[in-house]
Amino acid sequence: MIENESLSVTLTLENDEELECDVITIFETDARQYIALLPVNANEDSEDGQIYLYRLIDNGEGEEPGLENIVDDDEFERVSEVFNDWMESQDFGDIDLDDIDD
Repeated sequence: MIENESLSVTLTLENDEELECDVITIFETDARQYIALLPVNANEDSEDGQIYLYRLIDNGEGEEPGLENIVDDDEFERVSEVFNDWMESQDFGDIDLDDIDD
């Protein structure tokens, strides 16, 4: 999995609303790449803690990658499991909230 520092994506929803998201990670499973996104509001806070998973499409050199919805339930379950395993493997316990400046 790839760690992404300050990488963000703007999603355009079906109702043409734009949703700014931080990239949590990009990972591979079943020979495909996927991306995990966390929506943020204008104050850079997480919207509701919901994470969006998409299939990442390589559009070739010099082109922006694309995102595809994961519509197959079995594929979504596999991708979710891999992402959840990755989240559990992360060591968030070492973060001291008192050391973070407001």
